[in-house]
Amino acid sequence: MQTTTETTLTETVREAAHRLTGASYDYDPLMDRIGDARFVLIGEASHGTHEFYHERAQITQRLVTEKGFTAVAVEADWPDAYRINRYVRGASNDEFAIEALADFQRFPTWMWRNTDVVEFLEWLHAHNEALSPRATRTGFYGLDLYSLRASMQAVLQYLDKVDPEAAKRARARYACFDQFGDDTQNYGFAAGLGLAKSCEEEVIAQLIELQQRAIRDGRRHGRAAEDDLFYAEQNARLVKNAEEYYRSMFLEEVSSWNLRDQHMVQTLDALVEYFDRQDVSAKVVVWAHNSHLGDAPFWWALPLTTAPSPRLPIGAGRLSASVSAPALATATRRFFMTPEWRNFYLPGARATQPWMCYESRS
Repeated sequence: MQTTTETTLTETVREAAHRLTGASYDYDPLMDRIGDARFVLIGEASHGTHEFYHERAQITQRLVTEKGFTAVAVEADWPDAYRINRYVRGASNDEFAIEALADFQRFPTWMWRNTDVVEFLEWLHAHNEALSPRATRTGFYGLDLYSLRASMQAVLQYLDKVDPEAAKRARARYACFDQFGDDTQNYGFAAGLGLAKSCEEEVIAQLIELQQRAIRDGRRHGRAAEDDLFYAEQNARLVKNAEEYYRSMFLEEVSSWNLRDQHMVQTLDALVEYFDRQDVSAKVVVWAHNSHLGDAPFWWALPLTTAPSPRLPIGAGRLSASVSAPALATATRRFFMTPEWRNFYLPGARATQPWMCYESRS
């Protein structure tokens, strides 16, 4: 039985709700509400859910075509997503979206290598291709920080091409991680507990050197060279933040969660600054889990009255200057996952957004 407060909440939701029918005008009220916002954060309650991915793509297509959004930034690793960025902007040798997704090798691969994402990327590629040569093409970028090794390799590949001496310095710094091979969590465990030397100084030094190169070179060598330098600088930033993340994850779970969200916001800020340097007004739609984009304690099934705290997950939505943040969720309790993850039954939490929407159905 609902409490008086819960009844009031569900009645309020029922009065404001707009039913989706599958019609082309379903999201007209949402487009009106978004207005001239530069940032739209589209959350999802679970990764890989077809219904969420389909609706998210429909909303994003309208944002691109009707409101001129210039970037899609997603909960994915920077180097993997950048290959897609090159594809959708017509700057790669990949012929099809499925080829551009090939760098997504880390579990869960199905989070991005699925039919809904492929269809959206093919649409975005075709949309960009139809634009005039001087028009701004919408890009696709990753906000996450799990690609420590891949990002180090991307930095080295860039420097090998433009400055072999700088590449030698970078290899010497990144060699700090060599004793751990590809096991980044093992590094985090050993360094976090003081069992091995931290690589913090090395990764910071490498990021600073690339940032100084960006300041010095700027736009001197043309747009393509500037794009490559920006890509490398972001990879160096990812390495620096990932190193700190892995060191913290064995000490305090929430602290590492907050570091991850802070990295997402830093990457988003860097994207906006980069567009500004290109004299492009950045308008970005972000795809990520609800716990990153909204009030994270809310999505962790904590009471609505929970106050922000350094010991609570903060959510990137709290950190960024977001204007509109629609969240995709469901009141369904049964989740079926891949063999790597167990299937489980999760009772719906009372007084959460999904619960209120479910209870307000007529």
